[in-house]
Amino acid sequence: MKLRIFIMAIVFASGLCSSIAQDNWTHFRGTNLNGISEAKEAPVLWNDSTNILWKTDIEGKGWSSPVVFGNQVWVTTASGSGRDMSAICLDLNSGKIIFNLKLFNPDSIYGKHDVNTYATPTPCIEEGRVYLHFGTYGTACLNTTDGTTLWKRTDLNCDHAQGPGASPFLHKNLLILHIEGTDVQYLVALDKLSGKTVWKTDRPKAVYEPLLPIGKKAYITPIIINVKGRDLLISNGSAVCIAYDPETGEEVWRIVQGEDSTIASPVSENGIVYFLPGFVTGADGEKSAELLAVNPDGKGDIAATNILWRFRLPVLQLSTPLIKDGLIYMIDTRNTLYCLDAGTGAVVYSRKQNQKYHSSPLYANGNLYFTSARGETMVIKAGKKFELVGLNKLPGEVFATPAIVGNSILLRNERSLYRIGR
Repeated sequence: MKLRIFIMAIVFASGLCSSIAQDNWTHFRGTNLNGISEAKEAPVLWNDSTNILWKTDIEGKGWSSPVVFGNQVWVTTASGSGRDMSAICLDLNSGKIIFNLKLFNPDSIYGKHDVNTYATPTPCIEEGRVYLHFGTYGTACLNTTDGTTLWKRTDLNCDHAQGPGASPFLHKNLLILHIEGTDVQYLVALDKLSGKTVWKTDRPKAVYEPLLPIGKKAYITPIIINVKGRDLLISNGSAVCIAYDPETGEEVWRIVQGEDSTIASPVSENGIVYFLPGFVTGADGEKSAELLAVNPDGKGDIAATNILWRFRLPVLQLSTPLIKDGLIYMIDTRNTLYCLDAGTGAVVYSRKQNQKYHSSPLYANGNLYFTSARGETMVIKAGKKFELVGLNKLPGEVFATPAIVGNSILLRNERSLYRIGR
């Protein structure tokens, strides 16, 4: 009898942990940084008066995505001048603002691209702590219970040229940052408890020297994959994609390609990694980007041996592709929706859109969510045939990738944060 009760307790606890994990959205593109939610009843139809659970105005401007742990939602924001950079915490159930915390007031502000903000990197969160990053302007760790600052760094600097973009992420006891500007390019891992540097690895200077300074910057958020029991950190900068040992920063392999910015993050499924290097200029003088499929089991320069296929795209891919069940979904910068076979790179279908899409797609319960810059979310069925499920419009401009949590969607425009549900 005692054994049975013990087993039932373990099963209950496992189910509870699973439920807690599914109800959190801890990083850019989710807890696993892949854009995939386990929600079974995510909404597919809404407008500004239907299926809106709450709407809260956010002061300032920011393209950081919301992250969620427990009953807290966190976003970053900044004044238009960049002089005030803040963290905002909201109650998930009510949308009420719990904390509005000024974090950084830099003396000097770099310029930025007109479409960027000074609060574009997405925070990451875990129980008791949230980590907020504003690029060269500063990184902070806050206590989520009372909003107190646990540590700050303002010495991890670069010239972003067009503003910050890469988001931080957690790996075991490390907070890892990709910092790639026109002047310096490096990755750094901080002890998440103290903020102290554990390792710092410069990108290889030889592959960046031929590039113009404006071409050396990048805005990607790396990912961690596991290859034959070994973790690899995949970071596709403007000139080179490198796999690092995330514990030490040691380089494992590289693929050199690119002559200007990368923005979209890598993705992975079934032991293959897919990424966009910086764009290149062809023999005809035309610039283009490529999506590469790579076998990540290798060492050294693996460009000649491990690239499985290439798919040509227009330059400056902003949104990160989504891969699910052997299919890759993405909308390129010329507004073409692609569904690609992940095994071959062949086009399963394509469909021209009439809007720009800067935020990254999400997946939940058999559906894909694409939110345009004009605030329209197209919901389509996952699979080899295009099937429209819903078109949903909210006012305002959207660059931030939404979050899906608790069978609801958190969607941010330039003025407000919405929780959409039923």
